[in-house]
Amino acid sequence: MQTPRRFLPSLSLLQAFEAAARLQSVTAAAQELSLTQSAVSRQIRALETQLGTALFHREKQTIRLTSGGACYAREVRDALRKISQASMNLRANPGGGTLSLAILPTFGTRWLAPRLPRFLADNPGITLNLATRLAPFDFATEAVDAAINFGLPGDWPGVESLRLMGEQVVPACAPALRERLGFATAADLRGAPLLHLTSRPDAWERYFLHHGVDAENVYGMLFDQFATAAQAAVAGLGVALLPSFLIGDELASGQLVRALDLPMRPTEAYRLSWPKEREDYPPLARFRSWLSAETRIFEAGEPEIATSRKTDG
Repeated sequence: MQTPRRFLPSLSLLQAFEAAARLQSVTAAAQELSLTQSAVSRQIRALETQLGTALFHREKQTIRLTSGGACYAREVRDALRKISQASMNLRANPGGGTLSLAILPTFGTRWLAPRLPRFLADNPGITLNLATRLAPFDFATEAVDAAINFGLPGDWPGVESLRLMGEQVVPACAPALRERLGFATAADLRGAPLLHLTSRPDAWERYFLHHGVDAENVYGMLFDQFATAAQAAVAGLGVALLPSFLIGDELASGQLVRALDLPMRPTEAYRLSWPKEREDYPPLARFRSWLSAETRIFEAGEPEIATSRKTDG
């Protein structure tokens, strides 16, 4: 069924409205769009006429969104962003073989990125777009075909997912800090400054419980990414729980050491997730097959990870 024309305003009208709504000023919108103020005002009036409703309250020289206008502005902004992203994707790869992937920052830069040249060499018709995301999101509102996240199968309802690989976390710190505090047991870590991650707020509590240590009132500095937490640990700010395979360079160089040789293997795993309607999208299907093979090879060569592998899908 074709959408009635009155419900499909032109892009010029929508752009004028979105700019004025975002900037809360017709003058500022005109400057951004390289139009005159009167031209932007006419476009907004034409849009209101087409929709049959007011989008702004006009008070002297100012404008203010109506409640309906505010909701409409959010949806129009998302739609324009999707159109822009689709256009950039098409320009980058006219053949239509673009795969937009959301990745976890440190996993993406330290583990995935060094391996991507092999995928691209074997799939020359595919263009990859990468964006970092720290938490699950709504695929319906994001121009992303798939995402790599860390969790359990049911953590992201309404999507399909494939288990990639597990990990082992270790308490890591600067050599000088370990020497100064002289850790002997997991309980000794309670006396050290602990570095926490916002994406895994209960990681230290789980670690202490795993090793039979009281996990009440565990405090410390908070970081939003593994990379910044690792750098803080290198600088001697405290002990961080970090995936051993992501800090291999720091451990090899001696910038970081294991505070104790007492690792923990979380029950969660790295997973590739995608919306059901993208299941058979050819670039995604190729990437999924390649990534599954890569992680199997990696786990097989990493005993610390391989022993924690679970067949959860």
